Amino acid sequence: MKAQTSSVIQADKGWRIWWQLARPHTLTAAFVPVLLGTAIAGKDYAIHIPLFLAMMIASLLIQAATNMFNEYFDYVRGLDHEESVGIGGAIVRNGVKPKTVLKLAFMLFGIALLLGVYISLTTSLWIAVIGFVCMLVGYFYTAGPHPIAYTPFGELMSGFFMGFVIIQIAYFIQTGAISQQSVLISIPVSVLIGSIMLSNNIRDLDGDKESGRKTIAILIGRKNAIKLLAAMFAFSYGWIIFMTIFTDAPYWLFVTFLSIPKAVQAVKGFMGKTEPYEMMPAMVATAKTNTIYGLLMSVGVILSYFI
Repeated sequence: MKAQTSSVIQADKGWRIWWQLARPHTLTAAFVPVLLGTAIAGKDYAIHIPLFLAMMIASLLIQAATNMFNEYFDYVRGLDHEESVGIGGAIVRNGVKPKTVLKLAFMLFGIALLLGVYISLTTSLWIAVIGFVCMLVGYFYTAGPHPIAYTPFGELMSGFFMGFVIIQIAYFIQTGAISQQSVLISIPVSVLIGSIMLSNNIRDLDGDKESGRKTIAILIGRKNAIKLLAAMFAFSYGWIIFMTIFTDAPYWLFVTFLSIPKAVQAVKGFMGKTEPYEMMPAMVATAKTNTIYGLLMSVGVILSYFI
């Protein structure tokens, strides 16, 4: 009986190690854009469910693999240790071999690539090209001699590719085109995805500075970075007002304003904090703001079909 209990505990621990390695709090940045792009397409087109599922799974796999590359390369560079906050910890805490993490990341990329082939053959070969570029960005975000994450362009690149590009792909594979609405709606989501990266860099500012990184948070300082985060939130909600006044965007998009308390919580959570562990709740709140905002926006789009 004890042996069986021990096996169950070990299995549960093993599952948790791999789940934490994927950094689940960041995966919202992968599924929200796919859901939103598909929701926009659904107003005028019948949704192709297999394409939607393939796109969703591929995006999640690419994001998870990107997180694993991050884990591996930060370890190789000596940046992660057992006390590091915000990492999966599979290598430094749980004894998983670094090469195993790297191989798993490439395996996830491989599965995403196969799904991409299916999507491309069903829609357009251009999707394969764009998807491959997205994968390269995911890899070189922390890999290579000059990782994107170590520069001031991390927020811009992550927001553009994970927000704008993914929403347009999700919309295109359902409709065969892109639209003004798909472009306009992707802008605040892109900004919020960038805010997740900014919150991460605010939390890691001191350690990143010691390692020689040049992130936006380092260049402008913690206080200004928090102000920038607040401005990004404000822009995302202000953009809803702009769209409803100057375009034919549905007023149902105002439902996104229900996520404002979470954005306020995120900004307040960073104020006056200097230790990474103190800022973890604020970082989680930033990711949740993106999730809630994106889901509510999708709901608003869907409600506009009927009302």
